[in-house]
Order: sequence, then C-alpha cells, then structure tokens
Amino acid sequence: IMSCGNEFVKTLKKIGYPKADELNGEDFDWLFESEEDRSFLEWFCGNINEQHVISEKELQDFNNLLESGKPILEGDALDEVLKTCSSADSKSNSQREEEEKEERKRLEDELQALEKMKNLTIHRSKKLQMMSSKTSQISQALKDAEEEALKEMKEGLGALTAANSKLHSELLSFFDEVKKLTSFLTASESENGPHPVFFSQLSLDKYLAQEEQRTLAIASYAKKHFSQGASELAENSHDENSQLGSKSKQVTCNEANVVCEESRELVRLQTAYICAQHQLIQSKAEEESIKSAIQCAEKILHSLKTKGIEKETLDIEVSSLNDEISTLKKQIAKINNEDLPALLKENARQWIAPVVKAVFDRRIAQQDYYAARQDEIYHHLINQKASFDLIELAYEIELRKHKDLHCQFESLIEYLKQTSDELEQRLKVMSELDQPAQPRTTIDSKDDFSRRLYQLLEGESKKVELFKTYEGLQQMAQKLEEDCATVQDQLAASSQEQSLFLSKLNSDIDALCEALYCGGNQVLLSSQELTDQFQEIEAHLNELNKLTIDLLDDVKEKRIALESNKLLQMERKLYVYYLKDEDHLKKIVEELEQQSKAKTTALEDQSFTTS
Repeated sequence: IMSCGNEFVKTLKKIGYPKADELNGEDFDWLFESEEDRSFLEWFCGNINEQHVISEKELQDFNNLLESGKPILEGDALDEVLKTCSSADSKSNSQREEEEKEERKRLEDELQALEKMKNLTIHRSKKLQMMSSKTSQISQALKDAEEEALKEMKEGLGALTAANSKLHSELLSFFDEVKKLTSFLTASESENGPHPVFFSQLSLDKYLAQEEQRTLAIASYAKKHFSQGASELAENSHDENSQLGSKSKQVTCNEANVVCEESRELVRLQTAYICAQHQLIQSKAEEESIKSAIQCAEKILHSLKTKGIEKETLDIEVSSLNDEISTLKKQIAKINNEDLPALLKENARQWIAPVVKAVFDRRIAQQDYYAARQDEIYHHLINQKASFDLIELAYEIELRKHKDLHCQFESLIEYLKQTSDELEQRLKVMSELDQPAQPRTTIDSKDDFSRRLYQLLEGESKKVELFKTYEGLQQMAQKLEEDCATVQDQLAASSQEQSLFLSKLNSDIDALCEALYCGGNQVLLSSQELTDQFQEIEAHLNELNKLTIDLLDDVKEKRIALESNKLLQMERKLYVYYLKDEDHLKKIVEELEQQSKAKTTALEDQSFTTS
C-alpha cells in the first residue's frame, strides 16, 4: 500500500495532470485502503496513459460539432463505420507489414552472418594471442631453467671443490695427529723418566707411609675421648661397621631404662591432669545446671503469683521443657563421650609439652656432644677411605680409557676401510653415468625409504595396487596433512569445551559448598525459619505465575483486537508517539490533515470529471 500512492502520482504526471509535480505520493495511500476503490485505482494506474487524454483542440472541435446541430453517430452505427474503416486500413496495413517483415528478416540474416564473422575473427585473434603468449612464456621458462641449472651446476661444483679441499686438509691434520699420538705412546712405553705419562706409572710408597701415620694419630685421639673399643675401631678401620653397631647397642641398653621411667612419669602426669580437669568440668556443669534450675523455678513461681496460669498450659510448658531437657541430655552425653575426651587430651599434651621439651633438650645436648666427637673421627676415616677410593677409581678410569681407545681405534680403522670402499664405488658409478636418468613415476623396488613411507601412509588399506607411484604417495601425504589439521581443530574445540565445562563445574561446586557450609567447617541443615521462608516464597511464586498467565491472556486478546482493528492500531501508534516522541506525533497529525485535504480535493476533482 505504501507504493500505491506513488504509482497514482506517476500516472497523473504521465497523462499531464496540472500541478502533478507538486503532489506527494504518500498523501494518496489512504485511497487504496478501501477494497472497492482500490481495484479501480489499480486499473487506472496500470492502463491509462497519454493516448487516452483528449487534447483541448479535440475538445473544442467536439463542442463546435455539438453546437452546429449535426447528427453524431453513436452505438451500433458508430461501430459499423469503424469496422468499414478498419477493414480498409487493415488491408493496406497488412501489405505494408508483410513488406516490412521480409525486409526485417533479410536484415536480420545479414546481421547474424556479420556477427558470426565477427565472433570467428575475435576467436581466432584471441587464440593467436594465447598461443603467442604461451610460446613466449615457455621460451622464458626454458631460459630461466637453463640459467638456474647453470647456476646450480656452478654452485655444486664450487661446493664440491671446497668440500674436497676441506677433506684433504682434515685428512692431513688427522695424519699429523696420528703420528704425534703414535710417537707419544711409543715413547711412554719405552722410557720411564722423571715425568711419567700415565697414572699407573707413579710410585705410592710415600703416600702409604703418610696414611699409616695418620691412622695411628686417629687411634690415639679415640683413646682420649672414648673407650678401648673405639680406639680399636680406629686401628681396625676395615671392621668399623660391626664395632660401631655393638657400641651403639651397649649405649642403647644403658639408656633404655631411664627413657622408660621418664615416659611412665609423663604418662602419669598427663592422666592426673586429665582426671582433674574432667572432675572440674563436671562440677562446674552441675553448678550451672543447679543455678539454671533455681532460676527457672523462681521464674515459674513468680509467674504463678502474678498471673493465673491454667493447668493445661502449665502441663504443655512442662512437657516442652522435658523435651528440651532430654535433647540437652543427649547433647551433653555426646559431648562427654566424643568431644570432651579429645579436648582434655589436647590440653594435657599442651600442659606437659614444656616438661617433655626440657627432657628432650637434655638428651639432644648429650647426643650432640657424642656426635661431634664421632663426626671428627668419621671425618678423618672417611677422608682416608675416600683417598684410597680415589686412587682405585683413577686406576679403573685409566684402564677403561685404554680399552675405549683401543675399541675406537679398531672401529676407526674399520670405518676408514668401509668409507674408502664406498668412495671407490661412488667414483665408479659417477664415471659410468654420462647422462642424467629419466624421472621415474613409479617407486623403485630398491628405494626402501619410499616404499616404507608408502606402506606407512597406506595403512591397513585392502586395495592392492600393482605399481606404487610418487603421485599416489603425494596424494596420501596431502590427505594425511588434511586429517591432521581436522584432528587438531577437533582437539582445540574439545579442549575449549572441556575447559569451559570444568570452569562451570568448579563454580557450581564452590556455590554448592558456600550454600552448604556458609563459611564454616560443618554442613548446615535447614531450619524451621528457612522452611517457612521457602513456603512463603513458593506461595509468592504461585501468585506471580497466576498473574503472569492472566497478563499473557490479556496481551493475547489485545493483540488479536489490534490485528483486526486498524483504528486501534493507529490509536496505539499515536499513544506511543505521545509518550515517547511528541514532535513525531505533531508531524503525523499534520500529514493526516494534508491527506484529508487532498482527499477532499480529489473527490471534488472526481465529481467535476464525472459531471
């Protein structure tokens, strides 16, 4: 409907209606709202043009004809005259149309032939251009390939020359080093001068004498601070582990009785403290219970004196108090059986901790004194043993190095022989190859690497191929790359989903723990007040649900009324504009006034044309 007013204005402009350029198409949209007027207006916009308009001259001639009083043909007479005129005109028109058709056909055939000739010429020129460009590209590519091959050949020749010279220099240096090594080894075997080469050639007599004097000094030091067994331990360092064990056993047996007695005394003190604290807590609890009972009795007597309480209410209060007393007794029994012993034990441990600390400090000081002296002796003995182990290790390392050198020399000789044989075979093959071989499309049976790679990429495929080609290998590699990319995308998506799920799960667990524990260490059960609040919330929710359903039904009814009534729609839009945009409301009202004025003028024009 929004475009019908514009179509109507265009039609008025087409037939030359005065001042049609000043009209606005939107002002005439209301004319198309009525079904009766809409069909006529659509026919008017689609069929009327400038040919249906009578000029002023024709209108004046018709008025003059009416004024002259001559008869005017109408109805059937007019139709017969028009038929005779149309038949004569149709004959001449048919001959003229046939001639025009033949001429048009001849020109069309000639045009098609010229177009075909033109297309063929264009196609040939394009084909020649493509062939020339392709030829130039091929020649340029061949030239580039030739230059690249020459460049690669020069680079390869230079690299081979550099590698050959480097290898020659390395072989000369290696030969010189071998000469030096052989002269060094032969000199070390033949000459035993003041500067020996290997560690096994050194004399250890002075070192052994010094170590014997050191052992005697350690034995005398042990006699001063320990018993005869400790001095024998220093003299006989080979049996040190067994003697140290027997000595420690004697010390342990002597101190065991003292430790047991101290432990028994500490246990007696702890038990006495626990019993005293338990009796004190029980007496305090009894005292508090008696005080609370006296206060409750006084309160009841006071209430009986001041207010007249019935027996039934008194019985109810007594029964409720008895229930509370029973629950309190259960709680007290639970505390006495579970919580109180653990607390008393913990207090006893804290109370007796200073005594235990003093005992252990005395023991630690005594043990530190003996340990310091033992550490001195152990330090000297360990140093002595470490020196002997070091000498033994040096001999073993030197022997192992000699063995390793022997094996390396043998493997080097074998490797040099194998390398020389391979070089001879390679030179032989290079001398035989005069021209480069043609590139192969199939994988050679001797190419083990390509065949194993093909089998690895092929997997457990049941399709058996007679020839394995490099093209198939390339296709399988591309497929493997695509599969890897898809799997990586899937893994990234799954890891992202898993991380989101874990974060959501952790937040839900934290919220649940916060709701269960409420910042404490124990789970809180629901109380009566919380239950009542939940019931109130549920009732409010039911009322809210009912109000929401009623509101939705009301909205549904209003929507149906709006869809069926255009006046309500207009009223709703105006009300919205009235609340949100007053300027837009003024603009709409002005447009409606203009539409009403345009409608009245159009009705007046229509009545004028009909009259």
